[in-house]
Amino acid sequence: MPKLLFSRIRFSDIKDLLPNVQRPRRIDIVLSRRRRNINIWRLCQNLNDETCPSNLSWKTDQKFDLCLETLLRDKKYRTPFRSFLESEFSEENLDFWLACEEFRSTSDDLKWRAEKIYEEFIRPTACKEINVDHRVREKIQESLKKPSRCCFDEAQKQVYLLMLRDSCPRFLHSDAYLSLKCKSRTQWYI
Repeated sequence: MPKLLFSRIRFSDIKDLLPNVQRPRRIDIVLSRRRRNINIWRLCQNLNDETCPSNLSWKTDQKFDLCLETLLRDKKYRTPFRSFLESEFSEENLDFWLACEEFRSTSDDLKWRAEKIYEEFIRPTACKEINVDHRVREKIQESLKKPSRCCFDEAQKQVYLLMLRDSCPRFLHSDAYLSLKCKSRTQWYI
C-alpha cells in the first residue's frame, strides 16, 4: 500500500473510490487563470493611474511598469537603482532616459541639447553608447538637422522596454532592493 501512495496514480484509477469528485476541465483552469490575470492587471492599472500619472504610451507589462515608474520618478529608489545598474555596467540606460526626459521638458536651444545627447549616447563610438536599432540610430541622425522634442522618443521607448524587461526585474530580486525594503519597514516602526 505505501508504494501506491507515492506512485503515479491516474484519476481514472481512483475515480471509483471518490464518487462525488469530478475531474477539472482544462477550460475551467484556463478561464480562472485568465480572470485572475485580468483582475491583477486592472488593479495595477488603477494603482498606476492614481500614483504615477504619466504620458508614456509604450507601457506594456503593468506588473513591472508600476515598479519601474517608481524607480525612475522617485529619487529614493533611483539612487539604489543607479548603483545596481553601475554594478551591471548598464547605467547608460538610466542616464539616457533621464536626459531624454530633461530634453523633452526644456525649450531652449534644442539643437545643441540634441547633439549633446547624440554624442554622449547614440553615436556608434559614444562613451555611454546605448543599445538601439540601426534604423532608430539613423532616424535620430536625420532628425538632428531640425530637432524636435520627440526626436528621441523611439530610442527612449526601446531603452525603457529594455529596463522594464531586464534591469527592473533583476533589481527587484537583488539584495540592494531587498535591503532597501527592509530599511524602509524598520523606519516605519521607529
